[in-house]
Amino acid sequence: MNLRRLRGCVVGAQLFCSTLFLLAPWTAEAKDVSVRFDFSNPDTAPFPTDRYTRLDFSQRTFRQVHLTKPNCGVRPSDCADIDVLNTLDGFNTQPRITVPFTGAIDVATVSSDTVYLVSLGDTLSGAGFGSKVGINQIEWDPATKTLIFESDALLAEHARYLLVVTNGVHDAAGDPIEAGRFARFRDGDDDRNEHEDRGRDRGDFDAGDYRKALKDAEPASKMAHARIVALSLFTTQSATVDLEKIRKQIKASLPGPSNFMIGNGGTTRAVFPLAGVTAIQFNRQVGTAPTFASSFLPTPALNIVPGAIAALAFGQFRSPDYETSQKYIPATPTLTGHPQPQGTNTLLFEVFVPAGAKPAAGWPVAIFGHGFTDSMYGAPWAVASVLASQGIATVAINVVGHGGGALGTLTVMRTAGVPVTLIAGGRGIDQDGNGNIDSTEGVNAASPRTLIGSRDGLRQTVVDLMQLVRQIEGGIDIDGDGKADLDASRIYYAG
Repeated sequence: MNLRRLRGCVVGAQLFCSTLFLLAPWTAEAKDVSVRFDFSNPDTAPFPTDRYTRLDFSQRTFRQVHLTKPNCGVRPSDCADIDVLNTLDGFNTQPRITVPFTGAIDVATVSSDTVYLVSLGDTLSGAGFGSKVGINQIEWDPATKTLIFESDALLAEHARYLLVVTNGVHDAAGDPIEAGRFARFRDGDDDRNEHEDRGRDRGDFDAGDYRKALKDAEPASKMAHARIVALSLFTTQSATVDLEKIRKQIKASLPGPSNFMIGNGGTTRAVFPLAGVTAIQFNRQVGTAPTFASSFLPTPALNIVPGAIAALAFGQFRSPDYETSQKYIPATPTLTGHPQPQGTNTLLFEVFVPAGAKPAAGWPVAIFGHGFTDSMYGAPWAVASVLASQGIATVAINVVGHGGGALGTLTVMRTAGVPVTLIAGGRGIDQDGNGNIDSTEGVNAASPRTLIGSRDGLRQTVVDLMQLVRQIEGGIDIDGDGKADLDASRIYYAG
């Protein structure tokens, strides 16, 4: 029964009130719409929310995701995914936000003015406090009466955000939505959420703590108290902290020299004047038998700008490998932890050397990243002569899981001298055990951590690129004259 109608019963005629109560079953469907605010599971309240985190002072956010598991005997893959999520110290920096309602709403009234995010600042410094972020990609799921959207901009990492839902959102009848159960929770009049804390592990963000956090954060919304119909407080994860720590480790290291003596079993320097190269055959390993697919590299593309490239070189360097054999990087606390290498990889890189007089400090260099399913023998070759025409050398490596298997080879055919064969530097593996090595196989984490996807394979590729930069800083001698041929002060990235 609507409170306004109930007040009318107090002051109005008995007959009128009796009629209203008799009509109550008929009018039940017309009750006020509000945001659902029930923490029995993530689908019945605004999400993400720090209610599904726990206190952890070893993390930069001082929190760790703590989602509860279903029956793992019935839903083992869901449990495996939750195990991965529970290693994080916060939520996505561009999250898929869901807000469930008790009834249908007018989606046209949802905008960045009526629903938005406010930053509560970096968890350590407070930087960014008060900045407002709108929403986009708004969708409505009528079956579950759930509003779905994303932030209109990438959120800052390891920062706290307040989701604000106002009564500018209207229900399907055109009336402003009500605060409903959220108001009762905010005012401490909702026992149900309190009871949900029973049985939860010690250290969880319990209902009382969460209520206080919402009250403390509410002034940052810059919205009148009466207009707020729901709030959700959540913390974003530390997305780049591990790579920042690894970069410091790499910068503090002294790399060994890059090795170009890799042709014909280590007897020939793999540096070739382009004018003397007739073709390069690529025997890509595509199966574990082993089986190979033979093709020729696109050497004609190196003359898109005729004469711009003087030489093509292949070298090797050692790079720390932070991935396990299951292709994931073990999680460490983002504040106090330190990622540890699991091993070392020997990686192949290619260099396209510009024609003309080399600058005194060496050639400026662009590290070029190929696309997904491609390899270092694709896109970098299409741009190398254009960059070389501007006096810029191009360097490339294979992304983790790309370039075929490790047994693949290149055979460089020359106008003078015997062909030179070298390892092609493939980083693919037969991860699914079917005997084939697909174009990206090995970049994704293996079961039971499949939720990670390509995240750690790409993070490891970034590690390899940082190590490549360190090699350039240490001096890469391509032609063997004892001098660095690439300018350590002018390193760029393109892709």
